[in-house]
Order: sequence, then C-alpha cells, then structure tokens
Amino acid sequence: MSCGKPHETDCSEVLAEVWLFLDQECDQTRRAKLEQHLDECSPCLERYDLEEHLKVLLARKCGGEHAPDALKDRLRASIRKTILEKGGVRVERTEIELRDES
Repeated sequence: MSCGKPHETDCSEVLAEVWLFLDQECDQTRRAKLEQHLDECSPCLERYDLEEHLKVLLARKCGGEHAPDALKDRLRASIRKTILEKGGVRVERTEIELRDES
C-alpha cells in the first residue's frame, strides 16, 4: 500500500509493523519513525485506527489467555512477510463480532 506521497518510512513498512507499534514492542527510534509517518499519512492512520479498535475488541473478548512467545514471534513474522509481499492490504470497512461461547 502506498498513499502516493513521499515518506521517510514507506507505507507498507508501517502497516507491516503496526501491531509492534500498538503493543509497544519496537524500540524508541523505530516507534518515533512510525509515529511520524502516521502523523503525515491519513490512509495509514485510518488503518492504524482500525487495528487499534481490533486490538481493544480482542483484549475484551479474549483477555486473560496468552499465547507462547514463540507463537507470537512466528505470527508477527508471517504477517509482516505477507503484507510486504502483497504490497499492503486495503480495508474499506470491516465489522467483526466475536461471540462468547461460554
């Protein structure tokens, strides 16, 4: 994905790392670059907002259970690779409903 405007950090890189940014799992230098990009790029900011809402929803519905670190690392790597290979993912509108089956 690219908004067509020049940025120090490419849109696809930002979107590949948005979950690291949300989880505060990147170093301060990288966080500052991602934050700067989000301040400058409204399409990426909209995507960030969607991801942030999804994170809140998942925490509310699935809170308490934690995946092993090795699984989280593999998922992050897979997501990053997929997004970079496909040039980003465009999401117009997504509604997700998680149901508590208990």
